[in-house]
Amino acid sequence: MNTQTIHTAPTGPLTKFADLNLVAPLMEAVAESGYVTPTPIQAQSIPHLLEGHDLLGLAQTGTGKTAAFVLPMLQRMMEHRKQAQPKSMRALILTPTRELAVQIADSIKTYGRHLPLRSTVIFGGVGQAPQVEKMRRGIDFVVATPGRLLDLMNQGHVTLTSVEFFVLDEADRMLDMGFIRDIRKITAVLPTRRQTLLFSATMPKDVAELANSLLTKPKRVEVVPQSTTAERIDQLIYLVPKANKRRLLADLLQAPDVARAIVFTRTKRGADKVSEYLERNGHTSAAIHGNKGQNARQQALAAFRNGTVKVLVATDIAARGIDIDGISHVINFELPLEPESYVHRIGRTARAGNAGVALSLCDSEERSLLRDIEKIVRMKLPVVDDHPLAVAASDGTDGAEQVTLQRAQQIREKRERQQPRKPQQGRSNSSQRDGQRNGQRNDRRNNRRDDARGRDVQADGQERQARPQQPRREERPQRRPHDGRSQRMAEDATPGGESRFEAELRRAQAARGNGRSERQQAPVRQGGERQSGERQSNERRGSDRGRIDYRSRAEEVASGNSGQQRSRRR
Repeated sequence: MNTQTIHTAPTGPLTKFADLNLVAPLMEAVAESGYVTPTPIQAQSIPHLLEGHDLLGLAQTGTGKTAAFVLPMLQRMMEHRKQAQPKSMRALILTPTRELAVQIADSIKTYGRHLPLRSTVIFGGVGQAPQVEKMRRGIDFVVATPGRLLDLMNQGHVTLTSVEFFVLDEADRMLDMGFIRDIRKITAVLPTRRQTLLFSATMPKDVAELANSLLTKPKRVEVVPQSTTAERIDQLIYLVPKANKRRLLADLLQAPDVARAIVFTRTKRGADKVSEYLERNGHTSAAIHGNKGQNARQQALAAFRNGTVKVLVATDIAARGIDIDGISHVINFELPLEPESYVHRIGRTARAGNAGVALSLCDSEERSLLRDIEKIVRMKLPVVDDHPLAVAASDGTDGAEQVTLQRAQQIREKRERQQPRKPQQGRSNSSQRDGQRNGQRNDRRNNRRDDARGRDVQADGQERQARPQQPRREERPQRRPHDGRSQRMAEDATPGGESRFEAELRRAQAARGNGRSERQQAPVRQGGERQSGERQSNERRGSDRGRIDYRSRAEEVASGNSGQQRSRRR
């Protein structure tokens, strides 16, 4: 593909559809649709597309760009009749959302109702078997989302060998949704000889790079720059705390001039919560976003079209492709993070020459977003700050609030209630006693802590008389740490240097030696003597229960040593 600089096409002289010399069946369908004068995007695009040029179109939703590329493709297909190969198509149109794919497919059927051309849609969220069946013999038009199309291509159910026309719609939104890799994979297998069209509401750097890689010597048309908004839309900003937004939204929807409204939120969960709140407060509403199934979204859109549902709550992505007339109000429950999205949102109203109203609920955290929006729309948006749920003004004047008198009175009363009261004023006797008890407890607790630190403070908070200084104890020489047993043994040591335990141990060993010699002479020992000895020993133990019996301990040690010697002899 040629990546040269994109050129800008001059405005074409087209003033009415009759000047296009379309085939009779196509011209009949255009007349039945009520089209007489083309929109600016149609007047600039259709002549270039009929000549076979690539096109880069910058236009917002609702400018008639779908007819701008569908009508020329229908005309050229009728001029060059051929059958698409099995599993392929002659025209491939990629869209970011299922709703937009269905919208474009409906336009193809409307404009080509008298032509022998077939079309289908391919998107996720539904079974793929019907889509595979329609692609089996080949088809003229395929409107698809990138994800499901790439799945069918990988499974071998779809090929792109017969593509003559390739349209990439809402390119900026596709890149925002992360479809750039899928788009690269799809365009990599497209035939080299084809007519390529790229439409985008904005032209950031990544979209410009994508256009340069796909388009060959394209014509560029630009209608309604993204920095301007329709003059027929009355735009108002309501300053409101975040906590009061849902209440204010419900109040605004009760106005008699609200015939059909779209409410925009940033998140899918937020859309569900807002819709549930409106239902509980008597407003018929439905939410659409990416987590909703295809059947649920189609039912919600159908109910919104036929008037069964008055309020449609949507996210930015889900709202792409919603082309419904008669929308009187667009309400931004939350300001968009991208100021360009504000232009896309409010473009859902004031269509077909009708007037519209765009209301935005702005809290204190969204002031910077509001300033960005005002820069891109090149105007200072009017602010409503005198409603009962108004937010504090940001003029920095002592936190004053530009609110109604009723709200100001409420704030004044709240501040008076929050002012600290003087001690022991306006309190009952019981509360005073409780406070005194608590104070006494705290004083006693503090006094105990201060006494532990050596402070001279009495319990009643008065200074205590100076205490007489206590004489300091004489410092003892440091001893080697030892256990209690060695300490007791040291205290019982005799002046000669031998402790009581050592003396008793020596005596017990000597007595046991004498006993062995006596047993050798008299093997049989009298039981009575043994019993009397044990009785006397027990009596001594009982009388000296509080003291250490060194003799018995020495006998135990001596008996243990003799037992070990006998075992070694054995």
